[in-house]
Amino acid sequence: MGSSEGGAVMPQDPRQYRVTKPISSAGPTEVDLQRTAELEKFLVAAGPYESEEEAGKREEVLGKINQVVKEWVKQLTRQRGYSDQMVEDANVVIYTFGSYRLGVHGPGADIDTLCIGPSYVNREEDFFIVLHDILAEIEEVTELQPVPDAHVPVMKFKFSGIFIDLLYASISRLVVPEDLDISHRSVLFDVDEPTVRSFNGCRVADQILRLVPNVETFRTTLRCLKLWAKRRGVYSNVTGFLGGVNWALLVARICQLYPNAVPSMLVSRFFRVYTQWRWPNPVMLCAIEEDELGFPVWDPRKNPRDRTHHMPIITPAYPCMNSSYNVSTSTLRVMMEQFQNGNGICEEIDLNKTNWSALFEPYHFFEEYKNYLQVDIVAADVDDLRIWKGWVESRLRQLTLKIERDTFGMLQCHPYPNEYEDTSKQCSHCAFFMGLQRKQGVRVQEGQQFDIRGTVDEFRHSVNMYMFWKPGMEIYVSHVRRKQIPSFAFPEGYKRPRPSKLTIPLKAEKDSGSGDGDNECEDRSSQRRLKRRKNADTDDSKIKQEPVTPDREKLASLQPGSDGSVDG
Repeated sequence: MGSSEGGAVMPQDPRQYRVTKPISSAGPTEVDLQRTAELEKFLVAAGPYESEEEAGKREEVLGKINQVVKEWVKQLTRQRGYSDQMVEDANVVIYTFGSYRLGVHGPGADIDTLCIGPSYVNREEDFFIVLHDILAEIEEVTELQPVPDAHVPVMKFKFSGIFIDLLYASISRLVVPEDLDISHRSVLFDVDEPTVRSFNGCRVADQILRLVPNVETFRTTLRCLKLWAKRRGVYSNVTGFLGGVNWALLVARICQLYPNAVPSMLVSRFFRVYTQWRWPNPVMLCAIEEDELGFPVWDPRKNPRDRTHHMPIITPAYPCMNSSYNVSTSTLRVMMEQFQNGNGICEEIDLNKTNWSALFEPYHFFEEYKNYLQVDIVAADVDDLRIWKGWVESRLRQLTLKIERDTFGMLQCHPYPNEYEDTSKQCSHCAFFMGLQRKQGVRVQEGQQFDIRGTVDEFRHSVNMYMFWKPGMEIYVSHVRRKQIPSFAFPEGYKRPRPSKLTIPLKAEKDSGSGDGDNECEDRSSQRRLKRRKNADTDDSKIKQEPVTPDREKLASLQPGSDGSVDG
């Protein structure tokens, strides 16, 4: 039996393996219930829920994929010379994981899917060659892209317009039962580490749902935080921020700490807790367990590599791993700033000084810095660009790390997850951007410069080692000032006007009693952006700048000045 801060007795729940006792077991007040109703109304209007029609289509697509893979394994069993009875018994099972399994997916989201087959069906040939060729012949399948060398090998494609990420895992059994329990550790017996990683998504999703006090409250809160993270530009595992499973684990921990809270309370507590979290102390839903199977688990006492992790968020299923190893010092800094911002807005909501729309205000990335890196990605056609862009995006995190390394942490990077397409180009083209600034509070000698041309050249060289490179696939990196950001980087088709003094009198109107709550939110937001810009203009790196090059794509390396150096 556990007790709360207020002395109330918590019922013992055999599903709960909390690392610590709850911070508070207090339930909601009438105000909390009202704020939750307002939050849910906002989420419905914001559109993170799919329609019944799309939900039905997803079920139909999963059914068709299930039929395809079952026929595939029977075909392989027959070709291997097994008996007719073995062919009849041959089976694979399909499990979903990620946002779809957790019940928090939105319109257009992909379905993370794991296909589990018998021991004699392998990943390298049977899955990535034989099944790939079968899928390629199906009319409803488009954009088929095998990624066998990924950390978790995956086959990506669309089926009737639904994005699918399909993984494969063999278990050490000749026949896979339809009711296979993947939560039992026996499924990990005598398998390799890529298979363990493939199983991890399903096992983690199921464990999360077991470890939260209230599944529906968890889902609403997670939908809210995912929407917030996307609006604020910190939703991207590949870029060094956090992806779906990371946000799910962070939210699940808050649900454990406040087991009787409603979503409005949990959102507020989320920012309050993680604003004060002392990283790299790990976030864990349950204790890390060793096992006789011998797979490595996250343990900084034994594993030197684990000590380098900046923001450990540990998965709750054996073997427990750090799901956020991609986070760097730069991306952690950005996320902590966003947590602080979210905490401040939630405090204003608690004081009835603003409403939920203020929390979800889009992040104006191109107003935050004076200097940016622009990474242009070019390919011969749309299909080549999709593959090439995916590879380059997966390497952008390395550029951030290399700049941190070569400038001894004094030049900070802010990689932005959004990609921007330039439809005016004849060739297929998109771009990513990174904000640049010198580290706050560090004294830099006058005239000190950061020459990162070599850093960028090293990055470009590593990217160009892509084994599936085709003619027309190119990458260019250039330095641009805020005023030179190309117009295609703005969704409206034009650059947002910089906030001017004309926006300031809105506060005076509010003080005199005119206007409404939305105007007040916009006014507060404008003031926050003005303050951040003033600080950025004062503290940003001074980068020598050449005249604007008419065709920036011809810049094969960073050329911020006549000598290519970045001032401190």
